[in-house]
Amino acid sequence: MATVQATAQATGARKVKPNEQKIPLARVLGRWAFMWPILALNLIVIVIPSIAGLGIAFTEWSGYGQPEFIGLANFDRLMQDAVFFKSLSNNIVWTAIFLTIPIFMGLLGAYLLAGIKRGQMIFRVLYFIPFVLASVVNAQVWRFLLHHRVGIGPWLAELGITDILDVALFGKAETALYTVAFVDIWHFWGFLVVIYLAAMSAVDVELYEVARLDGASRFQQFRYVTLPSIRPTIVFTLLMILIWSATVFDYVYILTSGKPAHASEVMGTYLYETAFFRFDAGYAGAIGVVMTLWVALAVGGFVFLRRRGWDV
Repeated sequence: MATVQATAQATGARKVKPNEQKIPLARVLGRWAFMWPILALNLIVIVIPSIAGLGIAFTEWSGYGQPEFIGLANFDRLMQDAVFFKSLSNNIVWTAIFLTIPIFMGLLGAYLLAGIKRGQMIFRVLYFIPFVLASVVNAQVWRFLLHHRVGIGPWLAELGITDILDVALFGKAETALYTVAFVDIWHFWGFLVVIYLAAMSAVDVELYEVARLDGASRFQQFRYVTLPSIRPTIVFTLLMILIWSATVFDYVYILTSGKPAHASEVMGTYLYETAFFRFDAGYAGAIGVVMTLWVALAVGGFVFLRRRGWDV
């Protein structure tokens, strides 16, 4: 009897739960019918061009005619290209700048705005306006402002403040990259202010009350309550900056086009010049693969930290 009961329990132990019931085929097809348009769009716009770009990196191709497979020759050429390493080092410098200065300015701006109760929305809009303006407009405004003949430099020189802004900042090898970065920071840091301020508004108010009862100053509340609470948002912005720094193009190309003498060249502008001015699409594809590896390493590091239990 016990054996029969055990057998019955073994065979009938697992009962089909309501959420494990078979979904009708028509419903499954209906769901896929709604997903196929966006999947097809991603396939055409992202997947196929990405695979094609990877394949082009192993060919010699001018953009016209039939590509010729040359294996790893383009990557071997990269290892001997001084201009490529200059552009890569400029990308690294750009990344270091944007991982520090805009983050600090964004946190500081959000910290100051968090204490404003009236008119905060006005400041949010003012900070965010440069980010929504077209990069061409922003770049041209700053091109004229920093022009060494018609900008604010000559006006300051008349007041006795010389050798600061009355020089060709975009035309000097020592200052070109940093001047472009300054313009891009001006357009970007307000975006971080709004992001961090939104994250701060979601922090539990009781944490601040407990900190005040313990005698914590406002700065101590910011350091020990706010920063740990918004850490996922900070890490997310760091990841996005790492990705954007690999693909930076617009402000550099508009303001300097990588000049003078490749002093402000970045991988994006070098790729564009190689593909569309030198008609060396295969070599440009190899540069694009390096940029993709940069992004993959950044995303891979983020995923690794998540799997290790980091709250990011």
